[in-house]
Parts: sequence; C-alpha cells; structure tokens
Amino acid sequence: MLLAVGIGSVDVPVRDSWRIVVRHLTGGSREGLDPVQDQIVWEYRMPRVLLAALAGAGLAVAGVVLQALVANPLADPYVLGISSGASTGAVLVMTAGSASTGGLGVSAAAFVGAGVATVLVFALGRRGGRLSPLRLVLAGVAIGYLFQAATGYLQLQASPNELRRVMFWLLGSVAGARWDQLEVVAVAVVVLTVLLLLCGRRLNALVTGEEQATALGIDVNRLRVLLLAACALLTGTIIAVTGGVGFVGLLVPHIVRLGFGADHRRVLPLSALTGALYLVAVDLLSRTVDSPNEIPLGIFTAAVGAPVLLWLLRRDGGAGRGV
Repeated sequence: MLLAVGIGSVDVPVRDSWRIVVRHLTGGSREGLDPVQDQIVWEYRMPRVLLAALAGAGLAVAGVVLQALVANPLADPYVLGISSGASTGAVLVMTAGSASTGGLGVSAAAFVGAGVATVLVFALGRRGGRLSPLRLVLAGVAIGYLFQAATGYLQLQASPNELRRVMFWLLGSVAGARWDQLEVVAVAVVVLTVLLLLCGRRLNALVTGEEQATALGIDVNRLRVLLLAACALLTGTIIAVTGGVGFVGLLVPHIVRLGFGADHRRVLPLSALTGALYLVAVDLLSRTVDSPNEIPLGIFTAAVGAPVLLWLLRRDGGAGRGV
C-alpha cells in the first residue's frame, strides 16, 4: 500500500511517502515536506489506496460466505443480483438526473438499488418459510438479468458524454475516493467482516450439509438469513462507492483455499488480506499502464483474474480443493 501511494503520474519516493503519512497520522509538523508531494500523497492517493483495500477485503469475504451459503463455488457477491440493482440505481441518476430518484446522488441511488435487488431475491429465494440455496441462486440470476435489461435501456437513452461516465462506473473505479467517503465504508467493512469472521465454525458446519449442521445445534435458516443480510449490506456499501468491481469475490476465495485449506476460520481472514492486496495492486495497474489516463478496475480484475482462475483449474487437485 505504501508503494502504491508513491507511484503514479508523479512518483514520490517511498521514504517521502512514509514521512508524509506518519506526520499526518501523528499530527506532527509538516515542515520540510514538499507541499505538492504532501497533497498528492495524502489528499489523492491515500484515500484511493485505502478504499481499494477496504473494497477488496469486503468483496473477498462476501465471496467466501456466499459460496458456502449457496453451496456453489461459482458464487460471488454479484450472483444474487446486488450489483445489477446498484447499477440500475446509479445509471438512472446519471442519465435522468437526481430528480428521478427523489434527489438521491449516484452513490445513494446505487445503495438503494442494491437494497431493492436484495429484498426481491430474499423474497423469491424462500420456500416454505426457509431460504433455499438453489432458489437463491436462480432468483439472483433472474433479478440480475431484469436489472441489467433496465440498465441497458437507460444506456440507450444516454448522450455520448453520459454514456462514457456510465461505462466507467459500471466497470468500477476508486479514482474519486475522498476521506469523507471512507468513514461509512470503513465502518461497514470492518464491522461486517468481524461479524462474518465470528461465523467461521458455523460456516464449516454449513458446508457439511444442512442435516449435520442442524444436528450440531445450528439454526440453519436463521444463519442463512444473517449471512445473506450481512453480505448484501457489505456488497451494497462497497458498490455504491466504487461501482461494479467484479471478479474479486469469485477469484480470491479459490486462491486462498488452494493454499491454506477449506477451514473458514483461516479462509475468511486470509481472503480479506488477499482481496485487499489484490485490489490495491489492480488499482496501481489501472493508473500506471496508460498514465496519465486511467482504466476502470473491472477491466483489470477480469483480465488478470480470468487467466489466474483458469490456471488454478488446471492445477493438480484444483478441482477438488479450490473449485
């Protein structure tokens, strides 16, 4: 992260970046610091690096939990249509103005859209008063396609300038990160990640089967509702600020499981760390490959993640342990 703070269209030596960060954190005097470097590091790069780390950690943890929740190794935070709902809300504001959503901004509309999608999937995923993993996946896919259709229609109505902004948001970016945005995201990611980390033992029981988990004294339906709500809130909060950053929640859990086994007490914290590092590295690529231009994160997460996932599939034992 410190390396990422110093690299960009204007490079700042790691030593200088460290001094700037430490003095801001400790409230020390900034005498002797280059004011231009100070502004670049603290006002622009530090918030975006922290946001990338928080988003990567949150999406990776949500991916681990959802794969256990629906018993599907292809599940990720977007399989339940949450991303599609958020996209529709954000694109509606970008193309029709905030008046169309009652005065909500892009981030707020995206969060509301994610919430609407989650409620619909939750309602359709219930069977006999209980959440069904298969119905959750099918409802998520159906709701996702429905919101994608709405987003596609809104894009057709957009002007060329609006369309460029829409496409950049849909592919995800942390370029506009600000310190005031980090507070809500940091609280949501930290609190919900800690909550999900505490569910490690119950997730281990859940993946062994509903009957065995019930025999161990776990209220499976209540656990599924809690996990779904936590993942939806976590994903919705992140997407509302970063846009549609994909592939993190799908790829990272498989990498961690291949290296450290399937015990969720290890997989969850290691996935948070790996996801944070992964998205910080991807953000660094996005702003340096074609500097001073920036490329949306979603392009790199797919371009880097897809070959890695295919390589993991070809590894001996990969299909059994990770995928």
